[in-house]
Amino acid sequence: MTLGRFYWRGGLLATALAATVCAQQPQPTARQIAERVDRHYNQLHSLKAGFSETYAGMGIHRTESGTLLLAKPGRMRWDYSSPQGKIFLLDGKFAWFYTQGDAQVERIPAKQLDDLRSPLRFLLGHAELEKEIDNLSLVPSPNGSYTLSGQPKGEQNRVRTLKLTVTADGAITAMEIEETGGALTRFSFTAEQPDAAVPPTTFRYTPPQGVPVVDALPPA
Repeated sequence: MTLGRFYWRGGLLATALAATVCAQQPQPTARQIAERVDRHYNQLHSLKAGFSETYAGMGIHRTESGTLLLAKPGRMRWDYSSPQGKIFLLDGKFAWFYTQGDAQVERIPAKQLDDLRSPLRFLLGHAELEKEIDNLSLVPSPNGSYTLSGQPKGEQNRVRTLKLTVTADGAITAMEIEETGGALTRFSFTAEQPDAAVPPTTFRYTPPQGVPVVDALPPA
């Protein structure tokens, strides 16, 4: 046997052994993956990511996209590039809603907020998925990712299922919410930048000149 053939066969054997070892390794549990998500986000002070949002329900099909910014404590900003000029901002005290061309800016106290995007503001430093989601389950997803599914606590009358697609390291790449009425909202997140430089002024909202601010009604 030539030396080259010996190394070639040895390489094949090593590859086969590695594949066997990987196949024998047990899959992580839902708890283990949830803990990875907690660790990934609890150590962060800020986060920047691109997002794509799709909604289907009540005869409406909508796709939007933009940039998401999160910062401790409980601050969040969704800047939409499509549609241009739409913004959803949480400054820690109030939530602000405005789309370019609207006749008014809507404002609501953060404590009264009932929005499918709002739970993400607690992600940094407060992530405890097992305490927030009942009947947590796990299935493998493509490219080595996993999907966590369950029922958000206290949302039984509104949300049927919440699904989080996460990497093996615990980064959330997608969030899907199926409401009890059948509506489906999905967020995809890309180009995550942990501890991105986010100036405090990012979370101060100034309404457009001449556009009045209206206090929105809390959810019934």
